[in-house]
Parts: sequence; structure tokens; C-alpha cells
Amino acid sequence: MKYQILLAATLLLAACNRDKNEVGTEGMNAAATEASDAANPTVDNPNVVSENEAANPNAPVMKFTESEFDFGDIQPDSKVRHTFTFTNTGKSPLLIEDAVASCGCTTPSWTKEPIAPGAEGKMEVQFDSHGKQGIISKQVAVRANTQPNITTILIKGNVLTAGDKKPL
Repeated sequence: MKYQILLAATLLLAACNRDKNEVGTEGMNAAATEASDAANPTVDNPNVVSENEAANPNAPVMKFTESEFDFGDIQPDSKVRHTFTFTNTGKSPLLIEDAVASCGCTTPSWTKEPIAPGAEGKMEVQFDSHGKQGIISKQVAVRANTQPNITTILIKGNVLTAGDKKPL
């Protein structure tokens, strides 16, 4: 039993006598720092910029010809679509990971293949006006291997009421 206590005390002292130049790792903070590091491992992604480093000069760049589209008046209970076009103005292939709309009434679809530098891709956004009326503004967040990795596009319009329907 004495050996176990002696061993525990030795390990504790050894842990406390680590390099004193390590900031925030003495005493109780060392265990918390190690637990935090284990729970939140650093992922080395060359396309994500930390606060202390410069942007990757070879990263793809998503440049939309327009970042916003106004449908104007939209008929009630109808579906409208707009296709946004973008160009990869970066130096490496661009790959869209995901696109998420701010509402279930808006559905994005996009080019699934990698877009080579200088090539164009498309992002089609469909809006379903069923159950909606008045002014709408919906965002689509496009996640890609770009810097920054989220680009936002916007659709807007005015959903007419049943009494305001325009003749087709």
C-alpha cells in the first residue's frame, strides 16, 4: 500500500514539474487542457484558415455572377426556379459539399462534380410558394472547399394572395 501511495505521489509531482513555459498547463489546468484537446481534436484542413495563418493561395474560389435574385411577383401555390452560375476563379478544383436553405420551402441542387479552375458550375434554387404569402427572402448557404468555406446566396419575391392572382 505504501508503494502505491509513493508511486501516485511521484506521478503527481512529475506531472506538476513539466516545462514551466507551457502556459495554462500547471496543476489543475493541465488535466482540463488535455481533456479539452482529446474532446476537440484539431483537423488539418488546408482550406480552412485559422486566425494566425494566411489564406491558402491555391484554394478554389467560388465567384457567383449574382448572389441575389428577385422573382418579383410569385403566383400562390406555384414553384419557381432560378439558376445561379458561378466560376471557380481559384487555382484548384472546387467541390461543393452541401447547400442548405433557410426554409423547407426552398430546395437547392448543384453541380456534383469538381469544378476545375476557370470552369463554371450551377446552383439551382427552387421555391415552393404553397402556404406562403407576402414578401419572402430565403438564403441558401453553400459549403465548399473554398475560403471562406460558406458562401450565401439569396432569393426573394412577393407571393401574391389568391385574390391578386395574375392571369396565366
